Amino acid sequence: MIRLLEGFVEAVLAAAQWLALPIATLLFLQWPLRTMVGLYSREANDLGQWLFALYVAASITAATRAQTHLAADTISRNYSDSTRRWLSRAGALLGLIPWSIIVLVTSWSIVRNSTLLLERFPDTDNPGYFVIKIALLLLAVLILIEGVIGLAQPRQVAHR
Repeated sequence: MIRLLEGFVEAVLAAAQWLALPIATLLFLQWPLRTMVGLYSREANDLGQWLFALYVAASITAATRAQTHLAADTISRNYSDSTRRWLSRAGALLGLIPWSIIVLVTSWSIVRNSTLLLERFPDTDNPGYFVIKIALLLLAVLILIEGVIGLAQPRQVAHR
């Protein structure tokens, strides 16, 4: 089961890393679209917003996996490997898993309603605003899975 979860997270992260290119392109194109073409700059912005939301949702898990997110190891780098693994498990059990469950439970109805209504951007009335809310669930699910994986098989904590 853990391998299946690992594979799912890896596939999501592998796909999400490619979102950086269209996000950068859309950010770049906003100015020429607004100034030269006079059209579609707001659409480019809205599309960029929901792509960015998906990218950030995945990148937090990617940073956690790479041990670059919230890595406060100034003191813990002197701990033994077994102590560091224990701390990693405790962090998953007391931090990642409860936080992700709280986010899933409290945001579920908001995201469900937004998705069922195919909520649009309030300023532009462009479609896709619900995708930003779906990104919140993606973030929480990925963190929950990462917490479960961390409990089952904590990563070796890198010595820096």
